[in-house]
Amino acid sequence: MSTGLIIALIVIVAVLVAVAAVVTLRARGPRHGTSLKRRFGPEYDRAVARHDGDTKAAERELADRVERHGSLRERELEPAERQRFEARWTAAQERFVESPRDALAEADRLLADLAGARGFPDGGHYEEQLAALSVHHAHHVDGYRRVHRVAQAHANGAADGGAGTEEMREAMVEARALFDDLLRPSRHDGGRHRTAPDGEHGTRPARGSHMPSLLHRRQTKES
Repeated sequence: MSTGLIIALIVIVAVLVAVAAVVTLRARGPRHGTSLKRRFGPEYDRAVARHDGDTKAAERELADRVERHGSLRERELEPAERQRFEARWTAAQERFVESPRDALAEADRLLADLAGARGFPDGGHYEEQLAALSVHHAHHVDGYRRVHRVAQAHANGAADGGAGTEEMREAMVEARALFDDLLRPSRHDGGRHRTAPDGEHGTRPARGSHMPSLLHRRQTKES
């Protein structure tokens, strides 16, 4: 076999390997993106928007979150812990009538503490805690983001961070969804400590159920 023929065969093999690699990557790409979109839901869309529509950059960010936090196993809460967190949430929700901004600030602290108690990164590292929560509670994590934004604006001296009373009420309701999610036992716990909304196992009101009435009371008081 001549040297020229050997070189030609090597080139052909190299080209075939390169083509196979490209086909494999293209085949994996959409499935990978679909998997991330299914896992992160609305967080996927937020990541894409934050990257100005660059889906590849957004998917790299989300994949990195999964790499860092995907193996996290949530610690189960003791019944007494659950009761303390529930009492704190009830107090914060009732405070909304007199001072929505203070109520959201307490909800912000409460979610940070509850997430820390479940084994997520400490609340002192908000961004890292939020990233970890987005991996395991993607469909409700934006409530935490919204109350944190108002709480930080309030702490820095801004009146409300640009949020009106209705927007703060919506943020509180959405934050309650994450609160309920974090308070609920993990699947591997087998429901031994489950505390469900009324109509299931019934010891806690459904998500945000008091908030519309609280807002109505506040508006009546102001008028």
